[in-house]
Amino acid sequence: MAKRFIPLLNRVLIEKVVPPAKTNAGILLPEKATKMNSGKVVAVGSGLRDREGNLIPISVKEGDTVLLPEFGGTQVKLGDKDYHLYRDEDILGTLLE
Repeated sequence: MAKRFIPLLNRVLIEKVVPPAKTNAGILLPEKATKMNSGKVVAVGSGLRDREGNLIPISVKEGDTVLLPEFGGTQVKLGDKDYHLYRDEDILGTLLE
């Protein structure tokens, strides 16, 4: 079992956020209303290098909440948790709180 997973190059390890199925008052929400594909960044790679050898850094950092595409990414199981591995350019944006 790996203690810490560090992605290579421009890869980002993300733990998907599961939206609540009901409100605090106990009202059940329809599946369509709860479907938002977002996740929390757990680990990032070092970035890519351009033709001159300069490092192009990753656009997100650990702890950011990001919006993800509906399809894509690679599912990774570390311990008993499921994560997804995306390329930096596949992430649609950062969600500000």
